[in-house]
Amino acid sequence: MTKLEGVLPAIRSMKDFEAALTSDHENIIFLETRLSQVKSLVQYTKQKNKKVFMHVDLIQGLKVDEYGLEYLINDIKVDGIISTRGNVITTAKKHNIVGIQRLFALDSHAINHNLKVCKNIQPDYIEVLPGIIPSILKEINEETGIPVIAGGLIRTKEDVKNTLNSGATAITTSNKELW
Repeated sequence: MTKLEGVLPAIRSMKDFEAALTSDHENIIFLETRLSQVKSLVQYTKQKNKKVFMHVDLIQGLKVDEYGLEYLINDIKVDGIISTRGNVITTAKKHNIVGIQRLFALDSHAINHNLKVCKNIQPDYIEVLPGIIPSILKEINEETGIPVIAGGLIRTKEDVKNTLNSGATAITTSNKELW
């Protein structure tokens, strides 16, 4: 399994994509893409010897069902999938690619519900948003034993340092200054 650690560039635009390709980062997270762009983006990224993780819920034009996932996994050859949907992560794991369960720490009820889902499906990683609440990151990691990735509202180098010191193995950010 691919080990995700440190800062992970999250791509929202072509400018971000170009910057990520020239960076030293081995792994790239794609957010907010269009289905018509996915194949060429992944091919170009792989030519630069980087691994591709797609947030499938944010691919415009893709129906996130078994067939859409098979297309991304078998034809496009993504290295990992991020989703808020447990069934999507289960499919990723069934196909031996990294499955990252994204969860939103909105309130205690949401956290408890998501912890049950994560314990049941056993994703490879859990991405927690917002990622700047140290006690929540630690709690989720301790409850599940699954590595935690933090994302959202991480704005400064100090935020990055504090988040990684709070037990997150990695952070995702679209802020190029933090890459």
